[in-house]
Amino acid sequence: MSQTVDRALSILPLLAEGPADLGQVADRLGVHKSTALRLLRTLHEHGMVYRQSDQRYRLGARLIALAQEAMENLDIREIAHPHLVRLNEQCGHTVHLAVYEEDEVLYIDKVESRYPVRMYSRIGKPVAITVAAVAKLLLADQPEHERRVLAEKLDYPMYTARSTPNPDAFLRELGKVREQGWATDLGGHEESINCVAAPIRGADGRVVAAMSVSAPNVVVTADELLTLLPLVRRTADDISGEYSGRTSAKGTV
Repeated sequence: MSQTVDRALSILPLLAEGPADLGQVADRLGVHKSTALRLLRTLHEHGMVYRQSDQRYRLGARLIALAQEAMENLDIREIAHPHLVRLNEQCGHTVHLAVYEEDEVLYIDKVESRYPVRMYSRIGKPVAITVAAVAKLLLADQPEHERRVLAEKLDYPMYTARSTPNPDAFLRELGKVREQGWATDLGGHEESINCVAAPIRGADGRVVAAMSVSAPNVVVTADELLTLLPLVRRTADDISGEYSGRTSAKGTV
């Protein structure tokens, strides 16, 4: 039974590459055509594959609908939280998770620093969109036209001397972030607070959320915080893998 299930499931990635006929499916599975036909008929009955008029098979609409439904029901916060806690335990600093919704970047999770100095950020509160590292990542992933339109309508408060001053500077920063795949806020919102962030991506490669580690200068310097970048990016990659279905919660099935 397990071998039959394995063979049937092996047909799906083959058809994801494009339509295939019975002979191609049988060759890929290394089975007789009658076995391949039996598997294809079962998948066809459940809407997982569809037989075209040219007798080739492609992925069925039911499979696509199920995938879409599964994606819509995924809770990025629930998936990410254990990873954020683990990162916090490793580095001790404040960890945030943020998403982009209706022209705002919002914190949807936070794990507090173990140090006495705490940050005033709150879950559900919008971030300072022109300077926050998580905001840069989320906006950098938007299409160029949307980035430009948004940049032109934003206000650019000078929280500190390092704040982003205008739309052109903001677009240049987003371009840099888009290219390098990570972002920082080194005293742009508060002189004494530094932050490094990495993107969380869905199955299609788009950025669905961003996570960050933040700490005040009295705890670590900006240079010291930047040494955590590989750990932050690895954590974001682990969350991305679980969210997109590439890995399970423990990395195995």
